[in-house]
Amino acid sequence: MAAPRTGKWAGIFLLLVIGAAGGWFAWQNLRATETDIATRLPGRLLEVLAGEGDMVVAGQVLGRMDTKSLQAQLKEAEARVEQARREHDQAAALVRQRKSECALAQKELKRSRTMYAKDRGIISQEKLDRDVAAAEVAEAMCAAAEAQLAKVGAMINVAIAEVERVRVELDDSVLRAPGNGRVLYKLAEPGEVLPAGGKVLTILDLSDVYMTLFLPARQAGRVAIGAEARIVFDAAPDLVIPASISFVAPRAQFTPKEVETRTEREKLMFRIKVRIAPELLQQHIEKVKTGVPGVAYVRLDQTAAWPGYLQVRLPDD
Repeated sequence: MAAPRTGKWAGIFLLLVIGAAGGWFAWQNLRATETDIATRLPGRLLEVLAGEGDMVVAGQVLGRMDTKSLQAQLKEAEARVEQARREHDQAAALVRQRKSECALAQKELKRSRTMYAKDRGIISQEKLDRDVAAAEVAEAMCAAAEAQLAKVGAMINVAIAEVERVRVELDDSVLRAPGNGRVLYKLAEPGEVLPAGGKVLTILDLSDVYMTLFLPARQAGRVAIGAEARIVFDAAPDLVIPASISFVAPRAQFTPKEVETRTEREKLMFRIKVRIAPELLQQHIEKVKTGVPGVAYVRLDQTAAWPGYLQVRLPDD
């Protein structure tokens, strides 16, 4: 439940007691972003290489899917590439042959036309007609050979694309951590057949740890993104963790979207996230735990100093 602190600091600090009985906005625990490690393709889970509570780093292999079928597909696709390349070589050789034949036919036709123009008695009209037809046939065969060469070239590209597709699926069959964090849940065991999108692990992103608060409209309007905040955990009241405001909801919750009276406006509640700096989390990564209840302090007057009991005190201090 949110309430201004009394005494010297009244109106400057807003205290949210996490887990207070009957609190209508008691979001009581420290949280972290959760990421599901899931399969992109359906298949049998071969192995899981991390367990609940394990720390993982970005890129670490967390599991593998059975890829026997994909390996077979890859070999078949690579064989089609080799076959298409051999056909391409044959088609290229045929094109060279057809071009040579076409050039020869054109020379013969040119010679016949020259001789026919000089003296029609030297060469007959029939011979000229045959040379014209031969040149036309040679050109058509050359064009057909070039078309076949282009077709085989396209087949090579298709076969190479198939190889790349299978390789991508093989790579996707290796499940890796998207970032540093801790395994929260193990959701599948080796040997299970999973659908596409089947969840294997849930990872807590310990670089994004926060508390969620709900403040009345009047106080929420005085909170700026990036403003300083403090978190004190129930389990370690002697520590004061520095934090900052990372999010202020653009819309109110728990009340109608449109209100007309001041009384109704004062009932508007805005969700706010108080986030611990990733650099600080990294320094104490092994000690970071979510689900821990505590108290979050939000400073409403950014010109005021924090009181002594809220000065930063970290585990190493």
